[in-house]
Amino acid sequence: MKPTLQLKLSQQLTLTPQLQQAIKLLQLSTLEMNQEVERLLLENPLLEREESGEEEPAFQQESADAAPAESQETASSLDDDWFEGEATSYSGEASGDDEVHEFQPSQGPNLREHLHLQLGVMSLTDRDRNIVSMLIDALDDNGYLSIGLEELLELLPAELGIGEDDLSIALCHLQHMDPTGVGARSLSECLSLQLKALPASAVNDLAQRIVEKHLEGLAAHDFTRMKKILGCSDEELRAAKNLITQLNPRPGSEFSSQVARYIIPDVIVEKVKGEWHASLNPEAIPKLRVNKMYADILQRGHENGQQIGQQLQEAKWLIRNVQQRFETILKVSQAIVARQHNFLEHGEVAMRPLVLREIADEVGMHESTVSRVTTQKFMFTPRGIFELKYFFGSHVATEAGGACSSTAIRAIIKQLVGTENPKSPLSDSQISEILGKQGIVVARRTIAKYRESLKIPPVNLRKSL
Repeated sequence: MKPTLQLKLSQQLTLTPQLQQAIKLLQLSTLEMNQEVERLLLENPLLEREESGEEEPAFQQESADAAPAESQETASSLDDDWFEGEATSYSGEASGDDEVHEFQPSQGPNLREHLHLQLGVMSLTDRDRNIVSMLIDALDDNGYLSIGLEELLELLPAELGIGEDDLSIALCHLQHMDPTGVGARSLSECLSLQLKALPASAVNDLAQRIVEKHLEGLAAHDFTRMKKILGCSDEELRAAKNLITQLNPRPGSEFSSQVARYIIPDVIVEKVKGEWHASLNPEAIPKLRVNKMYADILQRGHENGQQIGQQLQEAKWLIRNVQQRFETILKVSQAIVARQHNFLEHGEVAMRPLVLREIADEVGMHESTVSRVTTQKFMFTPRGIFELKYFFGSHVATEAGGACSSTAIRAIIKQLVGTENPKSPLSDSQISEILGKQGIVVARRTIAKYRESLKIPPVNLRKSL
């Protein structure tokens, strides 16, 4: 084939660096955005932060004027009842002006470091110390020895001369360390070790029998059968059960390394003259400006003017993109607040169904843009701090032809379970019937799905003595 030259015209969409930066900033959380700004401040001498007390740019002043003089901090924690399988959320309120909410774990040693410190002061031979050290390194984050001694023995080189008895003695040393229950090979053994460390009593003896052979029956709340097998009364079984639930099934969890999580609310919602208003959090917005000294050098025609000119353009881009990012967040937040004002007044039961398309049409954006705006962006309200995505949810039809938010239905289920008779808890079918009487048509399977999402156990596990 003879080579030829052809001229072809085509259109191609190319994202400019400015647009790429705008998209990137929009999808970052505020903490991540501030980290990106810090990086650019180090790279670009034309860009600098405003010092406190200096005049702020227009968009900064607008957001500051809209900020409330006083705010409340509401943090949500998770209280995990390990045995009952329930996770109960609760909120605590504390007054303060700091808009950065930090969830910071302990900075002490991890589990293995904690155990090695104890091993260092134990009176053991070097051989025994090395074997115990090996077992410590084999523990999982919860403090369990998840590998059996026989399996571990097979992995050891024969020339070490370590036998099963050596491992058993080393394990005994390990199981006498703090925290109590460490080195267990099962939940039953973990609880048993903790009970053995408590003072002897009739209740302790009964609890020992339960954790050794009847944990499944206790978890299933098969109390009638257990009383027959154990030969105990209701009061004795209840006392043993209460003792067991006070034990720690994951003794190593308190040493688990976690990453500190910071939440900086992007938007503050408050009620003004009977109306709910959303405004930007001025503490979340980086205060940026162009460095005047370098800008003056550029105007005087410096020999490196081309390079400085490029940096000046990049600085202006960043300032504009940061401004545009927060303007977009505010616009979306205001649309959300306008639709979810009943939630702000009455709580989750008043949450209305809301989809991305509805907000996208309101603010004149694409759904994908609204999705970016609502991800990892947070709203500070009198009811707590919520990710913007929290306010969106599917709907369930009502008999009147309306719709009820799935969030509201979850809240109703939580309320019903919270006020039920522990001796006769509500089944999923009964909850479905109750909602049906209120005009909300929800299938039993849907109730079960919502209940599981709330980490509420099924009816047989909620039944008490």
